[in-house]
Amino acid sequence: MNLSKKLLLALAGTGMMAPMAASAQELASLNGAAAINDYMQQQDVDRFRAWESKNQVTSVTQFSDVQPTDWAYQALSNLVEKYGCVAGYPNGTYKGGQAMTRFEAAALLNACLDRVTEVTDELQRLMDEFKTELAALTGRVTGLEKKVGKLEAQQFSTTTKLKGEVNMVLGGAPGFDTTRGGGDASKTAFNYDLRLNFDTSWTGKDLLKTRLRSGNFQSDPFGSSSSIFKLDKAENTRDNVIIDRLYYTFPVGKTVKLTAGAQVRNTEMLAFLPTAYKSEVLDVFGLAGAPGTYNKATGQGFGFVWKQDVKKGDPYLTFSANYVVSSEECGGDDDETRCGADSSAGIFDSGSGLNALVQLGYRGKNWGAALGYRYGTEGSRIRDGNFSNTLSAGETVNSVAVSAFWQPLEAGFIPSISLGYGYNGGQGGFEDSNSWTVAFQWDDAFAKGNAAGFAVGQPAVATGDNELDAFLYEIFYKFRVTDNISITPALFYGTKIRSNDGNDSWGGVIQTKFLF
Repeated sequence: MNLSKKLLLALAGTGMMAPMAASAQELASLNGAAAINDYMQQQDVDRFRAWESKNQVTSVTQFSDVQPTDWAYQALSNLVEKYGCVAGYPNGTYKGGQAMTRFEAAALLNACLDRVTEVTDELQRLMDEFKTELAALTGRVTGLEKKVGKLEAQQFSTTTKLKGEVNMVLGGAPGFDTTRGGGDASKTAFNYDLRLNFDTSWTGKDLLKTRLRSGNFQSDPFGSSSSIFKLDKAENTRDNVIIDRLYYTFPVGKTVKLTAGAQVRNTEMLAFLPTAYKSEVLDVFGLAGAPGTYNKATGQGFGFVWKQDVKKGDPYLTFSANYVVSSEECGGDDDETRCGADSSAGIFDSGSGLNALVQLGYRGKNWGAALGYRYGTEGSRIRDGNFSNTLSAGETVNSVAVSAFWQPLEAGFIPSISLGYGYNGGQGGFEDSNSWTVAFQWDDAFAKGNAAGFAVGQPAVATGDNELDAFLYEIFYKFRVTDNISITPALFYGTKIRSNDGNDSWGGVIQTKFLF
């Protein structure tokens, strides 16, 4: 059936226009019935198109008898406004409750098909216009599919991700006289610290952390927590590869997270560490001014974190508590390299270096504050080289910390500010001591991704001692070469360093960090 016949059927079925007839003179001028029929059809088509153009329905609201409460209102609205293939009657009604004839259905279907054909033609025109770009995109997608398939076939695990970090440090401390460990601590050396993290998750919310580590730092001046110049990225494993993290973390409900492991660190079982200073150079400046409370005890342990359930972006309250046994630490001067407490240390034995740490914190979008407390027994440590930091037999310590930080929402001339104070009350002969830190950091300093900072503080020193005027300073600039490579030159200076026979000393490093 051709178009003219379809239109005639539509006109007959829907009654959208009045009957049309040619004048007698026009009919008389035609020869034969066929010619008359053709003429009539063409006149009908022309008049229908003129009426349709004048009365085009563009919104369902043009129908006076169609209401939003009608069950088919949304479907009719889509047909009218998206496809424009629904027509009404000349009096502005749709007559949705009236039965539809087969002719009316055919007319409606034909109108919709015509509109779809127009859309298809437009899409084809666009495809022809951008066929070069589409071909290039198709090629790239095909290439990506091949690479993804290759990665899936070659991956060693569907649940584990490998993350690596290598720090190469060129540095020295010319004024450092101590020669513990059989070397001259004042010489410049080029050392490394390697960490391989295997992060496994079965649910997307849990985590089994396994970390391998190796390093060749000497105890002094950078490799031991008993050194005032201990670096954050430096350990002495004598080039051996050790396991220094092995723990499992999983959520319980929406607000609680539990952690347990044979090699776990107490500061990593906190909701947050209350500092915005991230130089990653001197270890003590990353401990919120309280190396006695946040002493990085590592070994057998367990803990939990509770976080208040609030709307995303709102400040929240947190409470963390953990328990770690840490009678042995990485490195040491003996021939056997250990890291954390092993099976020879009883998990509830007071002589095994017990550390019980709790923290109450409040965290906002760009600020935070916390109150911390740690109880330590024989074998535990205060992570500070300017103090007799390892507890002897019968000694215990109660360490408290008050720390806070603030950072601007946008990087600029105003730096982040971190403040912290710590007090350590000793029993059984262990000396009382206190410490504090003030630190500033500028993110995106001179270029996006770079950082600069300055920190000053007093490492843990005995109260009432003339060493109270002992201070420590640090300045650094982190230059990001790429997303995975950064170079950080830093200088630091300490006065009246106890592990340096009470003498002042300075040092410097160029630390290059690789991530993969």
